[in-house]
Amino acid sequence: MQKAKQLSDIINKFFTLFVLLIVLIALFLPKPGTLIATTKVGNLSAVSILLMIVLFGMGITLTPADFKRVAQKPVQALMGTVAHYVIMPFLAFLLVHLFGLTGAAAVGVILVGSAPSGTASNVMSFLAGGDVALDVSIGLLSTLLAPFMLPLLLKMLAGKWVDVPFQSMFLSAFEIVVIPVALGLTVHMVFQKHVQKIINVMPLVSQVMIVLIILAVLSANSKTILAVSTLALIPIVMLHNLLGYLFGFLFAKLLKMDTAQQKAITFEVGMQDSALASTLAISFFEPASAISAVIFSVWHNISGSVLASIWKNH
Repeated sequence: MQKAKQLSDIINKFFTLFVLLIVLIALFLPKPGTLIATTKVGNLSAVSILLMIVLFGMGITLTPADFKRVAQKPVQALMGTVAHYVIMPFLAFLLVHLFGLTGAAAVGVILVGSAPSGTASNVMSFLAGGDVALDVSIGLLSTLLAPFMLPLLLKMLAGKWVDVPFQSMFLSAFEIVVIPVALGLTVHMVFQKHVQKIINVMPLVSQVMIVLIILAVLSANSKTILAVSTLALIPIVMLHNLLGYLFGFLFAKLLKMDTAQQKAITFEVGMQDSALASTLAISFFEPASAISAVIFSVWHNISGSVLASIWKNH
């Protein structure tokens, strides 16, 4: 278990470099990733199963104390969740119209904006000296609300470009998100004396699963990834993330939260669960609509690390 933790720490430290390596593999050796993207196990795609493993890992780290924490600080957690589901979706909507995006590109940007907060935000908040308990609470609430909020926001903001199957997407998101989290929580509660070994290895498992998801999405789009229209998404995705940080910070400042809470809200608003966004994109829309999520996955780890470092040192 100690070796697994050490390997996990190494991957976490150099995660962005690993992702860039995966990008090269997907571009020049797309066959393995394409096989993952097209494989199905029953009604579930292999990519969905990979994400379910990640969310099971999230669930197994939870305890009733985490839910108690939400109940003890309901206002901050609720306001942070509201900020996340207001700021990022509507920033995506504005950027799509500002840059004249249409079709799969527009759907992809809005899909990322409508996703719950990413688990990487917890790490960034910890490194920056933020309120990690608040961060975890917002992440938990936004994730549990995702099956309803994600298809609703997508229907509202991207309905002109694509037919959003609300019921199917709700059921799929519930199956992919809520059930694994609930199962992980249940396992923790039932086997709490023996579960620590699993908890220690889950970060490594989750990191590997996320890398495989990125590989699958990029490989499925390997022929179009270097197109001008795709490369044009990079500055839009970067701007989306950075504006999310800015407005998240200003929102917390406006509510007169303390410094640690401001940091937590900033990361919770600006960092998205891009793995979920890419998984749903592949399942329900054109594969190209998943590209924004992959770009976001790479970029927000870079920007989050830089921001956490700045806050830590100042």
